[in-house]
Amino acid sequence: MAREKKPVHRVQMTEGKRNIIHQLLEEYDIQSAEDIQDALKDLLGGTIKEMMEAEMDEHLGYEKSERYKSDDYRNGYKRKRVNSRYGSMEIEVPQDRKSTFEPQVVKKRQKDISDIDQKIISMYAKGMTTRQISETIEDIYGFETSEGFISDVTDKLLPQIEDWQNRPLDEIYPILYIDAIHYSVRDNGIIRKLAAYVILGINTEGKKEVLTIQVGDNESSKYWLSVLNELKNRGVKDILILCADGLTGIKEAICAAFPKTEYQRCIVHQVRNTLKYVPDKDRKAFATDLKTIYQASDEEKAR
Repeated sequence: MAREKKPVHRVQMTEGKRNIIHQLLEEYDIQSAEDIQDALKDLLGGTIKEMMEAEMDEHLGYEKSERYKSDDYRNGYKRKRVNSRYGSMEIEVPQDRKSTFEPQVVKKRQKDISDIDQKIISMYAKGMTTRQISETIEDIYGFETSEGFISDVTDKLLPQIEDWQNRPLDEIYPILYIDAIHYSVRDNGIIRKLAAYVILGINTEGKKEVLTIQVGDNESSKYWLSVLNELKNRGVKDILILCADGLTGIKEAICAAFPKTEYQRCIVHQVRNTLKYVPDKDRKAFATDLKTIYQASDEEKAR
């Protein structure tokens, strides 16, 4: 599936924005893009503090400059280091005498305001090790993230993955496709190739749906029977056509789990396998002729 591109941000300059920029240039000695980052970091810290002051006003029921008869009142500030997309920074968190203030803009025990979790998960999904991710975060944002912290972040995905793998499925799928993507994975310090079998279904509305992704060491009728039985346990009662690339044991497994399902060998894989035995100079013409055969509406036209 094509990756969705993020829309390009287009700057729309207004009079208000111009005034803010002029004030920024007057306040800070900006000579470079790095100076802009430092200025924004300082402004971010100040903005967070002002927002927390407003939250404290609401918590206590009166503003900082007002007098109010209450057994709870402001009790100074507590410094807190947080990681932002502009780097590591210190903010001042207002305190109250009873310690009942719960800030929302930056919550208690929250030490990251950069959405770093999503960036770590994205890098992890691309195959980077925890050490590589840690080094990359430090290079980009200027603050350290331990390998243990990164592992904690990626482990949060496991319950979501399990929920997705066990979600209920439709009763009928007109077509199911099974194909493999081969990855190099680290297993006990050893890099080895494993196949991730993607089972893609076309539902009764004609929409594609990834039913499951199974990682398997080998192919056998026993393995495929367990995969198909798992689909049955999740609600699938019938499959009209199952298309795959001659996987070892798949036919026997289909007969056992879905005896009425028709098995079809994937044409794309058949063509690829056929072209292996054709000289390079003849492949293009041969592939064109082959297309007239497998796209024919009946056997007579394919002759």
